[in-house]
Amino acid sequence: MSGDQAGKLKELERNYEHVIDANCAVFSRYFREVLESGDGGKAVNPPPVVVEKRGRVDAMEEEEQEEEEEITEDRTVESEEIGFHHGRYNPIWAEGDRSVEYYSIGGSSSSNPPSYPQRVSATSLATVVTLKIQKRPPPAIRSMPFPPPPPTSTSDSEASSSLSEQDGSAAGSSSEPEERNRSMALFEPRKDHPQQQRQSIPAEPSCTPGRLMEEFEKPPGGGQHTPPKDFVCPITSNLFDDPVTLETGQTYERRAIQEWLDRGNLTCPITRQKLQSTQLPKTNYVLKRLIVSWQEQNPSAVLDKSLNYSPEITPIAKPMMHSTSPNSVICQASLDGTVSELRRNINKLCMSEILEESEMAVLRIKQFWQEASLQIKIVNMLSKPPVINGFVEILFNSVDTRVLRATVLLLCELGSREKSVVHTLTQVDSDVDGIVALLKKGLLEAIVLIYLLRPSVISLIEMDIIDSLLAVIKKSPDELMSMCLKPRTAAVLLLRQILGGCQENMAAAMTSRVVSAGIIDSIIGSLEAEWSEERMAAVAVLSKCMQEDGKCRNMIADKAELAPVLESFIGAADAERFEIIRFLSELVRLNRRTFNEQVLHIIKDEGGFSTMHTFLNYLQTALQDQCPVIAGLLLQLDLLAEPRKMSIYREEAIDTLISCLKNTDFPAAQLAAAETIMSLQGRFSVSGKPLTRAFLLKHAGLEKRYRTVMRMEHLGNSNVEFEESRREEEKAADDWERRVAYALVSHEFGLVFEALAEGLKSRDADLRSSCFVSAAWLAHMLGILPDTGIRGAARVCLLKLFLQIFKSTKDVEDKALSMLALNSFIQDAEGLRDLAPSMKDVLKGLRELKKHSPFAFEMLKVLSEGSESSADLWNHKDLVQVDCSHNGEVLSIVCYKDIIFSGHSDGTIKVWTGRGSILHQVQEVREHTKAVTSLVVSQSGEELYSGSLDKTAKVWSIGDDALHCAQVHDMRDQVHNLVVANSIACFIPQGAGVKVHSWNGGSKLLNPNKHIKCLSLVQGKLYCGCHDSSIQEIDLTSGTLNTIQSGSRKLLSKGNPIHALQLHSGLIYSASSSLDGAAVKIWNASNYELVGTLPSTADVRAIAVSSDLVYLGCKGGMVEVWCKEKHQRVDTLQSGTNAKIHCMALNGDEEFLAIGTSDGRIQAWGLS
Repeated sequence: MSGDQAGKLKELERNYEHVIDANCAVFSRYFREVLESGDGGKAVNPPPVVVEKRGRVDAMEEEEQEEEEEITEDRTVESEEIGFHHGRYNPIWAEGDRSVEYYSIGGSSSSNPPSYPQRVSATSLATVVTLKIQKRPPPAIRSMPFPPPPPTSTSDSEASSSLSEQDGSAAGSSSEPEERNRSMALFEPRKDHPQQQRQSIPAEPSCTPGRLMEEFEKPPGGGQHTPPKDFVCPITSNLFDDPVTLETGQTYERRAIQEWLDRGNLTCPITRQKLQSTQLPKTNYVLKRLIVSWQEQNPSAVLDKSLNYSPEITPIAKPMMHSTSPNSVICQASLDGTVSELRRNINKLCMSEILEESEMAVLRIKQFWQEASLQIKIVNMLSKPPVINGFVEILFNSVDTRVLRATVLLLCELGSREKSVVHTLTQVDSDVDGIVALLKKGLLEAIVLIYLLRPSVISLIEMDIIDSLLAVIKKSPDELMSMCLKPRTAAVLLLRQILGGCQENMAAAMTSRVVSAGIIDSIIGSLEAEWSEERMAAVAVLSKCMQEDGKCRNMIADKAELAPVLESFIGAADAERFEIIRFLSELVRLNRRTFNEQVLHIIKDEGGFSTMHTFLNYLQTALQDQCPVIAGLLLQLDLLAEPRKMSIYREEAIDTLISCLKNTDFPAAQLAAAETIMSLQGRFSVSGKPLTRAFLLKHAGLEKRYRTVMRMEHLGNSNVEFEESRREEEKAADDWERRVAYALVSHEFGLVFEALAEGLKSRDADLRSSCFVSAAWLAHMLGILPDTGIRGAARVCLLKLFLQIFKSTKDVEDKALSMLALNSFIQDAEGLRDLAPSMKDVLKGLRELKKHSPFAFEMLKVLSEGSESSADLWNHKDLVQVDCSHNGEVLSIVCYKDIIFSGHSDGTIKVWTGRGSILHQVQEVREHTKAVTSLVVSQSGEELYSGSLDKTAKVWSIGDDALHCAQVHDMRDQVHNLVVANSIACFIPQGAGVKVHSWNGGSKLLNPNKHIKCLSLVQGKLYCGCHDSSIQEIDLTSGTLNTIQSGSRKLLSKGNPIHALQLHSGLIYSASSSLDGAAVKIWNASNYELVGTLPSTADVRAIAVSSDLVYLGCKGGMVEVWCKEKHQRVDTLQSGTNAKIHCMALNGDEEFLAIGTSDGRIQAWGLS
């Protein structure tokens, strides 16, 4: 066969296919009318048949090339209008927007037409196409979104006359009647008749704005990059998404063939063979991969699956017979009516000036959208700018919630399919502002539309929609409409965009609002979303929440499903991968070690891939600033088991941390590496902050500071369950700490110490601080771990640096941490040798630290070769002496912080400050008329109590500027020695016994048979030193009296009174005469046993006790200093006078000692 013959044959085949399609269309229309008639089709005339014959096919070759191109274009347009695509007609799935008309050629129809429709020949169809070309008017410019439906006719003669009139009506037609007819036709209901014809539309001026509508009505991308027919479903005419191949060898879209079977059909739609099984097979993955490959090779092709492609199906008889089934005809007829009705409602929406009419049109359009199987052409109908503007007008004018929600739904559905819709909405800023206003007023579904508009971060922040976002997320999904995108999904995506794009302080404030709104649960649910972008948004938001308010960390760790997050890691971009790593790193900062390890096991074992191997690959390609966080997480996963001799994951992670710590070109990476090493210790607060520093302070002996930190971190939490499992948690934390420390210090024989030493020399304060804590922790762990020679490497790198910090810092905590690190080094002879040149400075620093930390005293003993004497540990520096002799004797003195209060025999109270080497008097008051015998400062430090021989006790308010007398109490007896506790006061009266006075006014006398010389009150127990040298304890709660030391009566000599009593650390220190060789006796307060004496021969009149020393104020003006532990005198302080020392006091921090003498002098010594 020659080439020309083959071409003619192909042309003949194409014409034949059109003939077949035309006959199918005529028959389907006739059958529809038969079904709609009530009499079984008796009154319905058969349709006219196009029967003109054409001689040879060769005649078509004589036409001009230009006319052939026009015919081909018109054929494509007309076939699209009635459901023809690529030469085939599908009456079940085609969704054309109007029916097609065929005309009799060569005169009117026969008087006795056949009772069945005749086939239309190829020649006849070509003639019809030619006539259509001849009757097509110039391009019409429409003032409405769509032209009105064509008016109906009743006979073929009217059709013929219409054609003939059109040939010559261009010049003589009037525009006004035509326009009126068009307007009337818009609102007329459509009528179906056996024969229909089109009424020609006269030409209109080409300058009207309707030309834009014609451009939008053309389907995008038509005819370009048409996919192979094997890639297109013969039912839906769409690219295959889920192809399934039946037993007949035919392939269909799963959704389409399932619907075919659901209708009760048991045959293959194309071959008509009966199917043995109606259960669909698995997806044809080979074909699906071929389609994906074709899409990659044709990136400019139209890949929207909503576009309709109709392949050329091999014509066989059975499909043609099926296409004329009643079900097919009814479906096509219903679709024609739906499209026409849809057009009328669109025109009402765009043209009606009555709001209610437009609102009803919106509701009807929504109903059409939800009920119809919409194709791309209907999407195009609704996506044109005039229609979108009509929807926007409804949004801004309607107050009906149903209408507003329907409008938002339609705009969202259209915007998700057509970018032109989004472009139309964003052209006018006021449109976007209006949508935002609706969202703030409670139309929560509008959040989806805002998301589809893709506003910038700045625009989102200016919108101030954070409260609306939280409201959408908090709302139950069942309370919102089902849309193309879930409102909660859109809200989470926008929330991530806002938190990630605003300034740090603003992001912190917004994150706090997110946490306080109680929507963490809802965001956690998004981690399991099908859409990976929503999962990533949830990961980013939850990371922000944990960083800002770590108290939500436990909830997230308890409820989050990590498997979907880990699955997202594989296909995520680098930025999203790091977001996942940061989220997981934050998640393992729980305040319970056992919980942390459970989460780490989940991360390690969940997912369908090796988590550690994937993280390792990512670590090797990640940015420098991201590497420390990835390495820290990878190292924790590796250390879930006991460290092995060799682990590629551990080696790579530690190498990365060390290299980042030493790389000064990336300061952020340096700081991140130091903080990561510090946090690897494994203990965290409720808020997720590392407790490494706090635990080191506890080891260094600063218990008070550690308890303060822990109390602040656990404030507001119920620790009942935590306390029950505290031992288990501590054991788990200790085991983890040893594992991590061993892995770090043994890597490359202590290479980490070299990196930390370089960090300690940095000028960056944050980096220096993190390296200091990390180095102190690892140095401390060297004393716990078995020594493998690494301690020497650490000493070479860190000893001098820790020594420098210990000598120079004034911060007590830093000094304590340095001491803790140095303690690890002095366990070796080499360490002591290296420390020897600076031993004097070390001892001095330890003496200063000793009053804060018992650990410092232990180090002092070690460095003093086991000596337990305090003689070399304390220095007393004479600060100042003040002469107040004009006020008489100094009978009482008390210290509070750096303030000294003194009471004098003339009734004066003086206030002094002890800053520096000079004692400054800041106030003097004289409201007592007789001697002030006692001064007591309350435990809170806010009040001062004074007792006097004028039978009164006064309560003074201690302010920043001066003392103010707040209360005066009549004690009805002279007050010789006053002690105060809560709501009572005890004092020694003029006679026997001791009086207990309530501040409410009542009083009673206790121990009336004894003459009391001195008092001391501790924890509700009153200790009395009597004139007969007895010591008694009175329980103020029960009134029970116990004798600690029995008294003795002297008939021929003077009595031996107890001059002073002091209680400290469960011991009672009593001072009396030294006749028996010991002026001071020491008793156990719990069992009243004598535990020791201070063999002083002086006449002791006052006692002050510190943590290590006992100060004895003597009658001759001396102050003896005794070691409390060894009971040995270590020093003697000279007051410079021979007067009797009446009173003495230490301040709370044991920084200075103050005394008052009988000759009116006040003297102070500094303690160090």
